Amino acid sequence: GHTDLVLSVAYSLDGQYVVSSSKDKTVRIWNSQTGVGEPLKGHTDGVRSAAYSPNGQYVVSSSYDQTVRIWNAQTGVQVEKPLNGHTSAVRSVVYSPDGRYVVTSGNLMIWNAQTGVQVGEPLKSHTFGVMSVAYSPDGPYVVSGSNDNTVRIWNAQTGVEVGKPIKGHTKGVISVAYSPDGQYVVSGSDDTTVRIWNAQTGVQVGETLKGHTWGVVSVA
Repeated sequence: GHTDLVLSVAYSLDGQYVVSSSKDKTVRIWNSQTGVGEPLKGHTDGVRSAAYSPNGQYVVSSSYDQTVRIWNAQTGVQVEKPLNGHTSAVRSVVYSPDGRYVVTSGNLMIWNAQTGVQVGEPLKSHTFGVMSVAYSPDGPYVVSGSNDNTVRIWNAQTGVEVGKPIKGHTKGVISVAYSPDGQYVVSGSDDTTVRIWNAQTGVQVGETLKGHTWGVVSVA
């Protein structure tokens, strides 16, 4: 279906559908049983990331065109206007667990998913671009990974950084994720390693996971 590189894939929570984003500027929603997928068109450059809302009614996508777009997952129609405000490629996007907010990276921003309005100011502390973001399972926190080699945790309500930067990687952090219980954060880096951290203390748990021979672009 896609005519260029596929940059991200994600399941809907019920497992019936898969959303994919591509360098061909489209998002596609696929029936996981039949494989049929129609393109969602609107982005003017490659679509770096896409994700389902928790209730499965919407899909959010982020692009190298510096915009974020929300789509009706049933009709494929774009909901409201693009979310504008980024000054560089939007590399990662996820919904909050309650579906009320969307967090985006490039510039680290939180948005009201219903209105498309930015919530507060951009979250600033990273000294280079933010490559990946994730919400904690219970919603109060956001974790970010950056080309400044650090992982940072933020209060999603106040936008205040929690604790000190988590340091250990020797190159940019490309991917981050929370454990299901929210106790741990895992990060993948251009330094070819994966590291697990205590989300409360920022201390690395166990040994650095080594084996990849290239940057680690995705962790879960």
